[in-house]
Formats: sequence, C-alpha cells, structure tokens
Amino acid sequence: MTDGSTFSPSDDPLSPNPNLEITMEEGSENSEQLLDNEGNDLENECEQVLENEGNDLDNDCEQVFEIEGNDHENITDFDTRIVDGENGMSQGKNYLPPVVGMEFESYDDAYNYYNCYAKELGFAIRVKSSWTKRNSKEKRGAVLCCNCEGFKTIKEANSRRKETRTGCLAMIRLRLVESNRWRVDEVKLEHNHLFDPERAQNSKSHKKMDAGAKRKAEPTLDVEVRTIKLYRTPALDAMSYGNSSSSEREINNHTDQPKRLNLKKGDAQVIYNYFCRVQLTNPNFFYLMDLSDDGHLRNVFWIDSRSRAAYGYFGDVVAFDTVCLSNKYEIPLLAFVGVNHHGQPVLLGCGLLADETPETYIWLFRAWLTCMSGRPPQTIITDQCKALQSAIAEVFPRAHHRLCLSHVMQRILEKLGDLQENEPFRTALNRTVYDSVKIDEFELAWEDMIQRFGIRSHECLRTLYEDRERWAPVYSKDTFFAGLSTFQQGESISSFFNGYVHEQTSLKEFFDMYEFILQKGHQKEALDDFESRDSTPTLKTRCFYELQLSNAYTKEIFEKFQGEIEMMSSCISITQLHANGPIVTYIVKEREGDVNMREVRNFEVMYDKAGAEVRCICSCFNFKGYLCRHAMCVLNYNGLEEIPLQYILSRWRKDFKRLYVPDLGSNNVDITNPVQWFDHLYRRALQVVEEGMTSQDHYMVAWQAFKESLNKVRLVADKHV
Repeated sequence: MTDGSTFSPSDDPLSPNPNLEITMEEGSENSEQLLDNEGNDLENECEQVLENEGNDLDNDCEQVFEIEGNDHENITDFDTRIVDGENGMSQGKNYLPPVVGMEFESYDDAYNYYNCYAKELGFAIRVKSSWTKRNSKEKRGAVLCCNCEGFKTIKEANSRRKETRTGCLAMIRLRLVESNRWRVDEVKLEHNHLFDPERAQNSKSHKKMDAGAKRKAEPTLDVEVRTIKLYRTPALDAMSYGNSSSSEREINNHTDQPKRLNLKKGDAQVIYNYFCRVQLTNPNFFYLMDLSDDGHLRNVFWIDSRSRAAYGYFGDVVAFDTVCLSNKYEIPLLAFVGVNHHGQPVLLGCGLLADETPETYIWLFRAWLTCMSGRPPQTIITDQCKALQSAIAEVFPRAHHRLCLSHVMQRILEKLGDLQENEPFRTALNRTVYDSVKIDEFELAWEDMIQRFGIRSHECLRTLYEDRERWAPVYSKDTFFAGLSTFQQGESISSFFNGYVHEQTSLKEFFDMYEFILQKGHQKEALDDFESRDSTPTLKTRCFYELQLSNAYTKEIFEKFQGEIEMMSSCISITQLHANGPIVTYIVKEREGDVNMREVRNFEVMYDKAGAEVRCICSCFNFKGYLCRHAMCVLNYNGLEEIPLQYILSRWRKDFKRLYVPDLGSNNVDITNPVQWFDHLYRRALQVVEEGMTSQDHYMVAWQAFKESLNKVRLVADKHV
C-alpha cells in the first residue's frame, strides 16, 4: 500500500473473522517496509490466515490430523539443546530444516529454533508479521522470514546504504494450536541468494540471541546450555529426527548428502557480484539459485532480458549445449541455444550445475521454462545422455527430443579405433546415415555395414542403433529443426561459447568476458540486419523463385536457399507416379556427383493442387526451413510462378520487426516508486533504440527525439532547483 496506511482485517470485506488483527512485531527491521510495500500481498496473506484462524477450523484440523493422526498420546516432549560459547553457537549441525507439523511449547521456543537454524546456515531472520485477537495482546500467529525478504522501501531507495534485500521467499508460518502449543504450518526453505555468515552474525536477531545468552550465563559455567522444548510429532519422525542413533544419522547424512557446486575460493562472490550488477541495468534479468537444505549452492540459472525476448522469435527449436559438462571443463556450464534469422546461434539462458542427474536437469529445465511463460520448444536437441532424456520427458513431454547428428557421427568414429581412418568404412557410414531417404534403406544399409566390417558386437554402435530414432535423419522427417541440427555430410555445429571458453577457463574469467561475448553476438546480428536490408543479392539464375526470395530472406539464409535454386538444373526429369484426387505424387530424378558417373537418385514429391502444398521425401523444409530443389521443380512443373507463402517462414524474413525488449505489460506505474520509474522508462527507451536500429532514417529520428527529450527533462529539473 503506497499511502502508508496500516492494514486491519476489518478493512477487508473478505475477512470472515473481525476479532483478529494484524500487527507488526515490535523491533522488526522491516515494519516500515511492510506497511508501505506489502500491499495486496499482505492483504492476501492476512485473508488466508483469517480464513484458517476463524471460528470454523474444520479444514485446518482436517489437514493437521492427516499429518499427525488422532492419537495425541504419541506426541511426546523433545528437548533441543543449544550450546552457546564465545561465538554464540557450536559449529555442529544441530538443527534439521523446519517442516510442517513441528510443534513448540511457546512462541519464543519456535522463534529461537528458527533463529538458531538460520545462524547455523548463515542467514538472519526477522518477524514479517504477527496477529493477535482484537482488544487482546494474546499472540495467535506469526510469519518469520529471511532477513533478505522484500526490497528497499521508498524512503530507503535513495539512501546510500547497500541494497541487501533480494526478495527472498524463505520463511515459516507459526500458529497457536490447542491454546498451549505453536505449530509450523507453512515452510519455504529455498533462498535466492548466497549465505553470508559474517553479515548474519551481526544481524539484530543473532545479536539479540547472543546478548540473551550472556545475560543468563552463570559465572561458574564456561558455556551456557539453553533448551528449546520441541514436541515429537510424526513430522519429525519422518525426518528421523531423534528417532535413530547418531551413527545411523551420520550414515544417512553421508549417503544422502546432495552434491554441491564445485566452486573455488571467491567464485561465489563472483557470481553474486555479477548478478547484483546486471540487475541494476537489466530490469528483466532473472536468476535462480538452488540451495541444499544446509545452505550449500548446488545449481544456478540465469537469463538476460534480450534472451527472454529472443525466445519469442526463435524458441521453436532449442539445443542444450553441454560441451563444458561432457568434456569436464573447469566451469560446469550448460547453455540454452537457438538459431536466429541469420542462421546464427542465439543464447537463450545459462546454468551452472553440480552434477548431471535427472533431478538437477529437471530443476534447471523448470526454472528455464518458468522464465519462458511456460511455453516449451517444439524440438529439443541434446547429446546422448540418459539423465537428460529422463528430465526432458518429465518437463517437456510434448517436445521432439533429438540428438545432435554431428556429435553422434563424431562419437562413432572416435569409439571405433582403427576404423576411424578407414576410408571405405567412413564412406559406408556416411552413405547409410546421410543418403538413406526411407527407413528400410537405412536398416538394410546399417546391417550391411556392421556385417561387412565385423562390428556387430561393438557396444557403442549397439546402443546408438537402439536410439536411432532420435538421431538418424530418416526417422525425423516430421520434426522441425530450423537448421540447428545438421543433416548433410561435413556439416557440424560448434558450442555457443566456442573460442572463448576452454577446459581451464575459470569462473571469474568466464564472467569477466560473458557480457563481451553477448555484445559481440548482438553487434554481429545488427550488422547482418544492416547488410540484409541494404544489399542487393546477385542472382545466379533466371528462376523467378530466386528473385522472389531475394526480396524476403536475410542475406545468409538466401545464400543457402540459392544453392537449392542452382541445383534445380541437376533434376533431369519429373514423372507422375500416382494421383488420389487433387493429391499427386511425382518422381523427380536427380543426377548426383560427377557428371561422368551418371549416378541418378529418385525423390518422391507429393503435391496437393487444392491447397498448393508440396512435400519432398528429403524433408529439406523441416530440416532447414526452406524448400528443396525437388519441391520447387514440382511447383514449377504445375505452373506456380511464386512459392506459396506458407513456405516462407517469418523467422527468416529480413523485413520482420524483432524488438528485443521486455514485455511492456501494464502502463500503471506507482508514481511514488523510483524503482518503477526506472523500469518503465528503461523499457520504453529500449523500444525506441530497437526501432531506431531499423534504418539510418529511423536512427536519425530516434537520436533527435532523445536529444529533445533530454533537454526538456533538464528544463523541468531546473525549475525545481
């Protein structure tokens, strides 16, 4: 709420119980922020609390009984002892994470437990909100949150104090039950920031705990033992909290301990510093950190504003670049890569991973998909990996998962040792994979190859053959690839960071040059846009299709398409095979190789006269995104002077406007919030920049508008001096 007014349930017409009121905990560091900024979030929270806290507790009790059962005799007392020495806390891991169902004898016990748990991990806590009965000081519930919850208040926004809040959502919600016990009824464990034990040590919550320990300490004791009474509940038993011997717990903790990101000294600070800096200049920049229950960093995901916008144009086909993972680079990097309108790779997000398990990939893919508004790609291309395959099936069940063919071919040659340099084998392999246009052709050629060279029992070939539907072109004719996966001999795709990231590249070196790499990509795309708009391609034939697409395609895509136009001359005849109403199937004969060899291949092309649809068995359109020579010969044979518009994809057009700006969303801006001022102005300015890049005339108009705007703003500022 921007007017600074406090909130009471009686102000909310949806609140069923007017006898409760929300109050701020005395001494809360964020009380002013909550009153100023919590707004609708607090109202929704209060509404939920009041609905659960009201006279009708049936739903609440039902949920509790499902967790604990009806036999309350099984609930016993359990003491958690805290040893406070000179540093206030022993370094042993005395506290398991909070879980729904934990119960404490008092509010202070619950607060102290969460405070001690936080101190062990290295973060601080505060009271976000609490509620009591109206006209009574009896506390009924509270929300304890991480000290990094929320952001600066309006009054603090212009201060010189360093921003330490990150909008962290970690919290526990406490509620008084049965008049004498406090229960945890909601828990959020994940933090979106790194832990800073030194800073946490100096926080109010931990200083208060240390001061209390000093006041209570007896002179005869070197340390003080404080007791928090925690009731045994099934929620604790489920975690083996005190139910098994210490040796059993040590074994379980050792075997179940999650892997952590392999970081060198200073790497965590490098990541944190980079994210903080980019967020100040890139409003739509997003990052997410996956932390283990003991606060160790496991995985990281981030994506910049331009990449999020680019996905809207080039998100149909995405490759997961795992070169750094598979080759054991120093930085465990995974990149999400698409292909832009010039056929060049475009970055769509990055991640650093602790391991290559299905669970890790699932976390990363879900984080990425959330940033893309839940819209998955049509086709996903990866290396061969069972963990990847399992995670993709879980997160992207409708996507076509395919393997990068160039990597598969490279792997076959590397695994076969002596045959790697055997020219007859390489020729047979290439013919089998690249020249087979029908499934039975591929199957027969594969069988002949493994029989001829005696490699039937080779394990690598056997596993690849079992997975052939994911990489052999003949099985993927109905899958759209947009040229991102190669299906011609000699073609290959390099890593997005190829030439920049090497096996010994450190994390600091990577982040030092990361923005430079992105900037080079943006500059190349801008230059390619300029060349495509302002240059006139040289035509090599008199075919009207070539002239038509020279005015539509970007320079790079047109040059590739032009190769198909030139090869139309190698198609020597067209014969009708059969007809079924308006659908006619033709055989296009093409002469390949040296003219003297006279090798002729047949390609089936189906043409639908009613819908002007054409499809060739070579599936060039699905593989590369433009029509092949065989299809164009059939169109020409049927008298079509232009290629139908459905075969001229907007993703390749040079006249299609692409604005890499964040979603502009609503124009409703809180005029008292400087953060929203910046966000709104920045996005609008980016829109002018993108429009201004389309031509020299656009650039001049945009530049003039910026100068005039700046002068006007300065004049307004002068009036208030």
